[in-house]
Amino acid sequence: MSTDRARRPGPTVRTRVHELTADADRHHEDRLATEEPLEIRLAWPGGAPRRVWVTMRTPGNDFELAAGWLLHEGLTGPDGIHAVAYCTDADLAPEQEFNVVTVTLAGTPLKDPGHRHVGQSSGSSACGVCGKDSIAEALAAPATHRWAGPLPTSEVVRGLPDRIREHQAVFARTGGVHAAALATADGNLLAVREDVGRHNAVDKVSGARVLAGASPAEACLVVSGRAGFELVQKAVAAGIGSLVAVGAPTSLSARLAEESGLALYGFTSPGRTVRYC
Repeated sequence: MSTDRARRPGPTVRTRVHELTADADRHHEDRLATEEPLEIRLAWPGGAPRRVWVTMRTPGNDFELAAGWLLHEGLTGPDGIHAVAYCTDADLAPEQEFNVVTVTLAGTPLKDPGHRHVGQSSGSSACGVCGKDSIAEALAAPATHRWAGPLPTSEVVRGLPDRIREHQAVFARTGGVHAAALATADGNLLAVREDVGRHNAVDKVSGARVLAGASPAEACLVVSGRAGFELVQKAVAAGIGSLVAVGAPTSLSARLAEESGLALYGFTSPGRTVRYC
């Protein structure tokens, strides 16, 4: 029996490749990380759904991504989301059925989603601050309560990247995605998510906590790549105490971390980590 219902895209797709080495050539099947657009729409009592963001992401945990993005942008608090659902507009093409998510708030947004978030606002899978209307807005850290709990010791910090690697199933199959994790001060992993975009992975982690009814604020956010400005910005918005990165920070990320009271670590491996503030 035929059906017009689209199949939900998975995190990986199969492809045929021609591998060339110094010893031999061979044709075989491989896996690629899926990259597709996700449109986030926002609705609230008395407000019709409106597009607020479009990003390129790896399908999976889409509701978490949308919830986390709204939290990090300061449009809602941890308790402000009433419902999240895939959009069912009749004018959507079947292949887009799972690429549009509508988040309905319990009340009005915490700030006006207009101007900054309307029209063609969009971002790539590489950048979490595309579409900002000014340098000042991009540099502005969302207001939040600073983390007052314990922070991980340097020993715990050095072990965190290897711990999240055990949960990077999509990376193991494709080598093409980033990971983010939320951890307690003693290194207990509360949520681990993967995505082709660094910022999306962080959004998914915070969104997982929000949709589970838990606080996104915790001792440590761990990321598999560099500590870019946009990741520090999201950590500060969520009320996280420290950010641990495998790669390097940038001048702006270190500046924002210091101004916000966020402990920032880079170049983290089992034998070494560098604390910047």
